[in-house]
Amino acid sequence: MRIPKATHLAQPWRIHEFAEDFRIEDVWSFRAPDAGPDDFPVMVKALKTAYDIREEPAAVRFLFAVRWKLGGLLGWDSERAGVGGRVASLGDRLPPDLARTASDAVPCTDPFSEVYQLDNEAARELGNKTVHAIMHVGWVRTDEGGYELRMAALVKPNGRFGRFYMACILPFRYLIVYPVLTRQWERAWLDHGRPNRRGRAADPS
Repeated sequence: MRIPKATHLAQPWRIHEFAEDFRIEDVWSFRAPDAGPDDFPVMVKALKTAYDIREEPAAVRFLFAVRWKLGGLLGWDSERAGVGGRVASLGDRLPPDLARTASDAVPCTDPFSEVYQLDNEAARELGNKTVHAIMHVGWVRTDEGGYELRMAALVKPNGRFGRFYMACILPFRYLIVYPVLTRQWERAWLDHGRPNRRGRAADPS
């Protein structure tokens, strides 16, 4: 579910210390039934375990195939255009103790790189010729007493071209990508997260 951008700023996340020059593009919440206060690492692992671009709906696979094809033809995703090339990694801004947490994060095959992971929040980044983007996820207690995942997309577009690119993909994000992501992330929790783990523990076989 899409939620106001102010909800991200209202939380005492560490990311606020290092990303003042990024704008908040989107903030979404994802349900995690039966989640507890210590289950953020479980949720993050569940998301990474479930990730498989081959399992995406056809519309999403098509959009990303077109995007990667254009990126390859136009040089948007070259090493020089990415993190460590055109843009410095957000990790370069972190104190050493926080930066070291990235090495302990569960690996994933998606295009993002780890920045840091704590017990209640994590940040990953992606850079190319269009934008430097941060995907921040955090663990928040709900009004009903449970917990949910919050995801904030923070971006720094690359000039006019980057702003034009972000405007062009906005309808696809809201109509296709985020609805699919919501279903997948909530399903990942049910299939690989704490409820599933409890079920296995109770199964005598």
